[in-house]
Amino acid sequence: MINVRLIRHLWVFLAVAEEKHFGRAAQRLGMSQPPLTEQIQALEQALRVRLFDRNRRGVQLTPAGSAILPAVRTFAEQLGRLELAVREAIDGQTGTLRIGAINSAMLEDLPPLVERLRVAYPQTTVSVREIDSVEAVPALEAGELDLAFARLEGELGPTIRSHAVAQDRLVVAVPQEHPLARRSEIALADLAHADFTMFSRRFSPVYFDHVLAACHARGFSPRILHEVRSVTSQIAFVACGQGIALVPARFERLAPPQVAFRALTERVEIVAAALVWSTARHNPLVDAVIALAQDMRRPG
Repeated sequence: MINVRLIRHLWVFLAVAEEKHFGRAAQRLGMSQPPLTEQIQALEQALRVRLFDRNRRGVQLTPAGSAILPAVRTFAEQLGRLELAVREAIDGQTGTLRIGAINSAMLEDLPPLVERLRVAYPQTTVSVREIDSVEAVPALEAGELDLAFARLEGELGPTIRSHAVAQDRLVVAVPQEHPLARRSEIALADLAHADFTMFSRRFSPVYFDHVLAACHARGFSPRILHEVRSVTSQIAFVACGQGIALVPARFERLAPPQVAFRALTERVEIVAAALVWSTARHNPLVDAVIALAQDMRRPG
């Protein structure tokens, strides 16, 4: 049986923990402060611990309060998904498709696909979450996502499949005032002594290793000045004069005036984005998206 009173108390606890103030929490929940205080006291009595320390400036979580906060947040997220599923069932909708996507895919690849999906399946709810490439496979295997857009290729696991939706070539992003900006083409070997802003391997190991291998093939290891978590951050760092970067050519239209994009003499191909999914759980919506993505890749 669902304990509605406990759920209400936990919502109140979460509001106070995030606002760090009883008055603001009450305003956020659309209630007066006295009943909010009573609910916190009732929760503390039920758990037999003090959750907050009160002072003149507001409230602070006690060690016990801090310990349960992550679990309460997770519970609140799960409850939100449950409420959405119930509403969809009442409305006769077909379901929710949970998609994780890297930053660049959210700008380039995901919008046209979602638009087609909504035309073909208008009663499907599409829930998008920003991820790093390294998060895609674990989230798919855990059932947290139905699909992911990430920079991945090759063997990803016994139940993980991928389909390249965007292939690109690497180009050099340099500050406009950099001597290399005066060239129309730049050889990789000419970057041997440059300072690099690189995509961190922690967030996208396949992409990082691919770039590193291209440099090693030309006889050098890049001298990494900064590691960042997205291509847009690479370009931003270059705009601030923080080295040069090897990035997909598709980002040229997003570059600020302070950044020049120059072609590489060598053609270094990369998977800019791949559609990734798990075969462990069959979902007809996933099959539909894969078919749409493959259709969009066909010429003509």
